[in-house]
Amino acid sequence: MNHEQFKNYLRNEEKQVFRGWDFSYLDGRWDGEHIPWDYKKIVLSYLHTNHKLLDMGTGGGEFLLTLGHPFNNTSVTEAYPPNVLICQEKLKPLGITVRQVFDDSMLPYEDSSFDIVINRHEAYDIGEVNRILKTGGYFITQQVGGKNDADLAEKLINSDESIHPDNDLKNNTEAFKNNGFDIIQSGESFTPIQFYDTGALVYFAKIIEWEFPGFSVDTCFDNLCKIEEEINKTGYIEGTEHRFLIVARKLEDCRKTENTRLNY
Repeated sequence: MNHEQFKNYLRNEEKQVFRGWDFSYLDGRWDGEHIPWDYKKIVLSYLHTNHKLLDMGTGGGEFLLTLGHPFNNTSVTEAYPPNVLICQEKLKPLGITVRQVFDDSMLPYEDSSFDIVINRHEAYDIGEVNRILKTGGYFITQQVGGKNDADLAEKLINSDESIHPDNDLKNNTEAFKNNGFDIIQSGESFTPIQFYDTGALVYFAKIIEWEFPGFSVDTCFDNLCKIEEEINKTGYIEGTEHRFLIVARKLEDCRKTENTRLNY
């Protein structure tokens, strides 16, 4: 296809609608998340049917529903309005408590409400998590590290500056220890992510806009053409995913301080 046809194709990918936290549109067009732990298996190893469970930033509840936890013992939070609507339509009729969140430091739950709080790729305030957890309760989180997709951003938007360079396992575990938690399990990984066509990368970059600020097909078209050449030559474009895992147990109530909020 010529340049104008290629640009129109990419613009169409840029306009595709994204719902919940569902990347099925990219099935067969990318490969990633080869992390050395099984987040679901870890969550299930701590979760019991009588536990009060909160899933922070549930998206559309896609992962949560795979856990099979009793709905009457399950609550979720979500901030993004379109996803809140999905939760209200899909999760609330099941008996799951759905709450919209506007501020990570003000969760709409009473003190000591939950036995387990889980969080995959969602911002959190450590002091607020401490507040809503029962003593002895667990916080299980898998986070996107500060170096995530930095190499792809350099190729796409000519920027290799991380928005949160200090967001890594070391700094987060230290913050937990300073806020009334014991670290039970942890891990960190840097693994490849590959995209097999340029349109798939465009779709991804528009969704993960905080990693590719200012990106659009029109403003980055020259770089997209270079990426297309690389994919035609090697079959893919590759970047690096940065992930870390923390399983922390609440030892004591801890007052929130100015440094407890980790909004990555």
